[in-house]
Amino acid sequence: MTTVAAPGVVGPAARVSPTRWLVLGGYALLVASTQLLWLTFAPIDTSVARVMHTDVGSIGDLAAVFPLIYIVLALPTGRWLDARFGQALGLGALLTGGGALLRLIAPTSFVWQLSGQLVISAGQPLVLNSITKIAARNFPPEKRATAISIGSVALFVGILAAVLVGGPLFDAGGLPLLLAAEAIPAAVAAGLMLLALRVPPAFPDNPSAAVSLRWLAGDRFLWLLAALVFIGMGTYNAVATWLQPILEKFGQGGAAGGLIAVMTFAGIIGAGVLPPLVAARDRRRAMLMAALAVSAAAFFAISARHDLLWLGAWFFVDGFILMASLPVVLDWSEVHAGPDRQGAATGFLLMAGNLGGLVLVLGAQLVIGIPSAPLLMLAAVALVGLALALRLPAAVRPPAAG
Repeated sequence: MTTVAAPGVVGPAARVSPTRWLVLGGYALLVASTQLLWLTFAPIDTSVARVMHTDVGSIGDLAAVFPLIYIVLALPTGRWLDARFGQALGLGALLTGGGALLRLIAPTSFVWQLSGQLVISAGQPLVLNSITKIAARNFPPEKRATAISIGSVALFVGILAAVLVGGPLFDAGGLPLLLAAEAIPAAVAAGLMLLALRVPPAFPDNPSAAVSLRWLAGDRFLWLLAALVFIGMGTYNAVATWLQPILEKFGQGGAAGGLIAVMTFAGIIGAGVLPPLVAARDRRRAMLMAALAVSAAAFFAISARHDLLWLGAWFFVDGFILMASLPVVLDWSEVHAGPDRQGAATGFLLMAGNLGGLVLVLGAQLVIGIPSAPLLMLAAVALVGLALALRLPAAVRPPAAG
């Protein structure tokens, strides 16, 4: 399998031109837009249901289509990105911006909103599966962990923005204002990405080398990483979905939204700071093990004590290290898979993450009626992840010949 040198090996063009950072900035805005558009209705689902004259479950479906479509499209879009990167990411940008504009035609129509969400969700895998390839095509090896961190931070920024702006914008001008405010950055990001794709890559890959996806079936290392992404993203989704009814049983249900924001904000800081440091020291496994151990401890602690300061401290610590694990895993997959298979590798990992979101959300729902049971379930899942992380290599191995 094609491999690349470990971080720290300085290749040609070690100095990164400002143009490369602009390309990354445009891509980060596009990534954030996909998350903002995905969660548009989540903070205001009951209000939107009244405006659209439908039930809350249907409004939930406007977000639920995203992970379902991601699971279906993750591998084929990843393969297409490896074979025709510019075409694939360009279409992803157009679908993201076009879907956002489509929603403006009839803001209070459920059919039009579902149509727009379907268009955006079809573009999301093409955009998100490009995280490692954007880094590898534009930055030397020693800068790629930083570039991947920026792309990952954009994910969390988009999520946090959706949570924070949805209610105020809806209260100020209803759905027309909210949808217009979210369409503007999406359309701008799509235009910037189409321009950025005209910049020749500093480190071009070899599309002809990625001939099939058969290599994934026997890649034990990537399956282990996928299991950890399944757990990490699934845990966050389960917390975001069920924290309010969980805390309601302990008299703290009103604090759920703020605690999710604290966890997400801490994740933005952690994802921006930790991955480059971890990659430079080649301590990826140690970082992932620490994240899972802290996550297990956090959920045990939260299940035992419920005062607000205690909850806030644990959610901050857990978000800081657990959410920073995603760019660490993506960086490790970039080193392992090599430049010609990064799209498929990233697609596989994020498909596992979206599947984890569905499975752990449903798992927590099964025990939601028992106080502390969902929290203890998530703690147990983190301990399973810790056992899996022990099977990863302690460091990046030197590239194999051939």
